[in-house]
Amino acid sequence: MSLDIVGMGEPMLELNQVKGEDGYKPGFGGDTSNAIVAAARSGAKTGYFTSLGNDTFGRGFLDLWRTEGVDASAVKIDEDAHTGVYFVTHGPEGHEFSYLRAGSAASRIRPQDVPTDYIRAAKIVHVSGISQAISASAADAVFVAIEAARAAGVLVSYDTNLRLKLWSLTRARAIIHEAMRACDIALPGLDDAEHLTGLTDPDAIADFYLHLGAKVVALTLGKQGSLIATPDTRLRVPSISVQAVDATGAGDTFDGAFLAEYLNTRDPMRAGRYANAAAALSTTGYGAVAPMPMRETVLKALAEAESAAP
Repeated sequence: MSLDIVGMGEPMLELNQVKGEDGYKPGFGGDTSNAIVAAARSGAKTGYFTSLGNDTFGRGFLDLWRTEGVDASAVKIDEDAHTGVYFVTHGPEGHEFSYLRAGSAASRIRPQDVPTDYIRAAKIVHVSGISQAISASAADAVFVAIEAARAAGVLVSYDTNLRLKLWSLTRARAIIHEAMRACDIALPGLDDAEHLTGLTDPDAIADFYLHLGAKVVALTLGKQGSLIATPDTRLRVPSISVQAVDATGAGDTFDGAFLAEYLNTRDPMRAGRYANAAAALSTTGYGAVAPMPMRETVLKALAEAESAAP
């Protein structure tokens, strides 16, 4: 089976606190799973590898991926572990995550579980810092996936997605920097990159990841859009204006939209512009997956933004 983008990591049931309502709204989360759904909604042929518990939450993900057209033929079911859960609360500083993931099925993935033939048949494999932070065996498994991709000429995409509740900064730096040395497309967020690199200037951060070996760096800057850089050129790409209510899945939406559009155009600047718009639109509703836009919605928003520009 030939796919455009294959993701690897931990999907998690999401319980999101909705402003003005009691309780939590259920949904789907997990950074690389979110990105793969976003890529599918942007027209890419996608697949996913993980391990799920044999529980209601795990079966819910299989239903989600089936609905979204994401191939799940490589997904493992762990009869002795559960599917992870996280909660999203909202306050003055933005959204905050709380996790129930210790011992989850995805955290029990081992290097020998990685479907290397599945990965070799893709055009891009997408992983993240969270994919490696959930356990030592998962970290090693991601390196196996990266090595398989590189040996087959498959592009490697990596989002730093730093979660210091999962590991120390020292360990995160060592593993993420090593993984970044083998990646083609670096997708760091500004806050993460400041912690990981000790730098604050976006151009210096882009240079850092280019020097590690990335061919393309797409540094997300929140409401300020993104900085897209290659060894030969770079561009600050502004976002579009929206009425944002929840940024839970914005970075993941950016990743998936960027990768899908990059494969479509091979132009990182156009991919950055498209991904900025997709990420902005994803903040107009609650939850990581539900508000992710379809390709036609993104193109319409871009056209409207262009016509309104002075």
